[in-house]
Amino acid sequence: MSKTASDISVAPATRPALIAGLAIAIGGAVLFSTKAVVAKLLYRYHIDAVTLIAFRMLFSFPVFAGVAIWKMRTEPPLSGRDRWRLVALGLVGYYLSSYLDFLGLQYISVGLERLILFLTPTFVLLVSAVFLQQRIGRTQWAALGLSYCGIVLVFVHDLQGGSSIVLGSLLVLGSAAAYAVYLLGTGGMVKRIGSLRLVAYAMCVSSAACVAQFFLLRPASMLVQPLPVYGLSLVNGIFCTIFPVFMTMVAVQRIGAATASQAGMIGPVSTLFLGWALLGEPITAIQLAGTALVLAGIYLLSLKK
Repeated sequence: MSKTASDISVAPATRPALIAGLAIAIGGAVLFSTKAVVAKLLYRYHIDAVTLIAFRMLFSFPVFAGVAIWKMRTEPPLSGRDRWRLVALGLVGYYLSSYLDFLGLQYISVGLERLILFLTPTFVLLVSAVFLQQRIGRTQWAALGLSYCGIVLVFVHDLQGGSSIVLGSLLVLGSAAAYAVYLLGTGGMVKRIGSLRLVAYAMCVSSAACVAQFFLLRPASMLVQPLPVYGLSLVNGIFCTIFPVFMTMVAVQRIGAATASQAGMIGPVSTLFLGWALLGEPITAIQLAGTALVLAGIYLLSLKK
């Protein structure tokens, strides 16, 4: 759902190439969605969101820094305006969005979290309509209605968990809105500097912000954690962050952004069942119905070029 790679040209795909591209897109979506489950497992060791996101970025930063250095040496230098814009996008898209997401996960189920984040395309549409004066068509209104009905259904169902569900949902909603702003802001830059370079630079900015936040708000002694925290953080940084980024880019190159986006709809479903299998979170008929509505709405939205 969430990575930019629209600048990559797409070659006509044969059937084996299409199947391989779909498999890569689905794998990337599942891995990216798994970060919510990994975060829930990490919270069992009594760490907070500040520590969690700092460890995540510490383990993923070397790879993105390596890509950024490679691009700096092989590509023309960025203009001063693009540099400042990248800093802003990195802070909004990967720092603020991720931080709000992990904060919200302390209060809500992974299934509800993934569904709320899946509303990001609807935020992009609404912001475009309000601030960019873009018209919303009937199909898009229907997509919005289906998606938000699904969220309301799951939200009301989960409200029995207490008032903290409201706080957690609002935090994750803020995360989705922040990522929508990031996506809107990257439109022109992707064409100028390329998606790989943009993501690498933005992730480096985000990593610096997350680590700086940790040392400002937490004592350095909190870097010493039980061994499972390091193992889960390594999984979070590599398998739930680095791999999904590059897998999504490869999938877009093979099968196109629209098809890769539709394949990514497996994310909320996989999160629902992973939460059940690894965290013991129940799966109810209402959750399945709400998930189906959200996926139907996003699918309708994805059909709009």
